[in-house]
Amino acid sequence: MKKTFAFIFFTLSAIVLGAFIAYLCKDISFLSWLAWGKQLGFENFSLDLYVISFSVSAGVNFTISQLITIPIALIVYARTCKGLN
Repeated sequence: MKKTFAFIFFTLSAIVLGAFIAYLCKDISFLSWLAWGKQLGFENFSLDLYVISFSVSAGVNFTISQLITIPIALIVYARTCKGLN
């Protein structure tokens, strides 16, 4: 169970750190390539049943900096969590 929580922690930390790095680097000319990314998902699926209406949308934004930090986090996870059960 500890390994699962550690894996989730390292992965989410890498995603947040990568997004933060992309945010900081977007206005710096020689580092702006770290903020380049694409958004995957769908927008505004609506279902109107006259009495009730449902609307759902989901999206994920990936940047180059996140694609760099995630493998680094997985390497750090593998090296630090060897003894956890």
